[in-house]
Amino acid sequence: MTNGTATRFGGRRQAGGRSLQANSRPDAPGGRDGGLYWRLDAIARLLDSRWRIPGTGIRFGADPVLNLLPGIGLLASKGVSAYLLWEAWRIGVPGRTLLRMLGHLGLDALISAVPVLGWAGDIFYRANLRNMALLRAHLERQASRTP
Repeated sequence: MTNGTATRFGGRRQAGGRSLQANSRPDAPGGRDGGLYWRLDAIARLLDSRWRIPGTGIRFGADPVLNLLPGIGLLASKGVSAYLLWEAWRIGVPGRTLLRMLGHLGLDALISAVPVLGWAGDIFYRANLRNMALLRAHLERQASRTP
């Protein structure tokens, strides 16, 4: 399934992983496929900014909530975050960008590992949204190079 064969996502597979060119949605970054990108974006928002504390502008997601469960919550939330990185690798994000994304995830894991203070830190350090911004910038750069 390499060199341009269709995948079950309606896109095209390339040597470096899945391409996001088929099924374009006008508001997707760089006019790319909305399927995979929007799914990853929804996961990042769920983890980092799904709910708002009433009367404030503070948003939080499932990441700090999961971290209330000692050990298992940290593994679950960081496991889902690692999935975002894995998908970024599969679509061909450059190694330097992947290292930055991994750094965000590592810092988030360190913050989350601190009991009580880590829960508050998770609300304000949104690694998954930062990683989606890096992925979005990569897709836009890639689209600007494509004629």
